[in-house]
Amino acid sequence: MRLTIDTETDTYEQAIAAVQAAYGLRPTVPETWPAAESRPGPQDLADDDLGNGWTDRLLFNVIASLTPKSRAVLRHITDRNGTASYDDVQQHFADHPTHPIPLTQIGGTLTSLAAVQRHIGPPGADPLLQRNEHARLYRIDHPLTEGLQRAFTLADTRPDLLRH
Repeated sequence: MRLTIDTETDTYEQAIAAVQAAYGLRPTVPETWPAAESRPGPQDLADDDLGNGWTDRLLFNVIASLTPKSRAVLRHITDRNGTASYDDVQQHFADHPTHPIPLTQIGGTLTSLAAVQRHIGPPGADPLLQRNEHARLYRIDHPLTEGLQRAFTLADTRPDLLRH
């Protein structure tokens, strides 16, 4: 995960809290802290098990670690309620304005997702993104799709926490 701290707007305490949150620690906030400028972060996401060991926070860590193109593909499938055909994904990214991916490279782009899941995901978990070669579909379990939607909402708010 990449963490960005803005020394012009973030206080020392906010920077330390962000580093602690990035390492999965719950920072202790002194009672004297002003409640004013608090920015949402991964620490604000739930740690409830969504199934197979996945949590909102783990899902955010996965998307934050993905390459931008892999993240865009995962977002596209998530935005379609967790199911998209191979053809839909290929056509969507063939002429994408910010993340064009040639038709023959979608599978390679998604290799990043499997690698990140092995590193960050719960041990022994089934693949986050299921592939049905016979039906030519990508699928994400419904509870994980909802968790990804929450994680992407945070990513939209805090793009500074994402791999670029």
